[in-house]
Amino acid sequence: MAFKLSSLVLLFILFQLTAGLCQEKPEKPEKPVYGWQNEVIGGFNLTQASFDNWSQGGDNTLAWQLNLSAKFNKDMEKYNWSNNGKVAFGKTKLGKQESRKSIDEIRLETVYSYKLNLYVNPYISAYGETQLAKGYTYTDTSKVLISNFFDPGYLIESVGLSYSHSKYVKTRLGAAIKETFANEFAPLYSDDSDTPDKIEKVKVEPGAESVTDLTVNLAKDIQFTSRLELFSNIKAFIETDVRWDNVLTAKVTQYVDVNFNIKLFYDRDISYKRQLKQALSLGLSYTFL
Repeated sequence: MAFKLSSLVLLFILFQLTAGLCQEKPEKPEKPVYGWQNEVIGGFNLTQASFDNWSQGGDNTLAWQLNLSAKFNKDMEKYNWSNNGKVAFGKTKLGKQESRKSIDEIRLETVYSYKLNLYVNPYISAYGETQLAKGYTYTDTSKVLISNFFDPGYLIESVGLSYSHSKYVKTRLGAAIKETFANEFAPLYSDDSDTPDKIEKVKVEPGAESVTDLTVNLAKDIQFTSRLELFSNIKAFIETDVRWDNVLTAKVTQYVDVNFNIKLFYDRDISYKRQLKQALSLGLSYTFL
């Protein structure tokens, strides 16, 4: 419990720092550069430890993680078309236990904005998310399969207004439709409890979506990024789905960096309790584009 509180306190301090930075005097506007701006970054993290006749005890460990993120952005005088994708997969093996997933996600997003030469511009977007491999929940003596590729899968389409007043913060708010797809695990993710005689494999929820992105360079080689995604079903507006992803990245060398990541997730349809994940990693990073 103390660890979780310390993580949240760290986030609060980071937000206080970024708030101060965002209040700096605006810089002189730079001449816009139109056209495609593309970036593809790959990363690999590895942790390993082994013991042989070690008097203090311990278990052999091996943990690895692959990350691939891509951005394809076309910025023109009258519109902006932004495309983002992320694939992350990793496993951990402790002692004689079989390997277990430590991270597994596929995320794709496209946002098209029409420029009105104002701070507020209309947009249309689509967002999809799923995983690569089977997911299990473990006990001391067994494991239970609870998810698989596109089981579940999520798709959110949204249309509304976006706001960007500085290079630090971008936010958008609009009407949205959230679709949840499932097959074998439909009872866990997409089934409607109001129809006990039928199991729905697709759940459609109309509502409202808000997405806010914060990117701040705290120092020359230290960057903090935060993304807060909120979705409220129109039938239960006070029951808001929350996904809050925070990453603090420190670049050690051109190809080595350290990442501290905290994710908070809440979806009442999956669990009545909030879910929290923290990860600290040191690994290789390479920019392809």
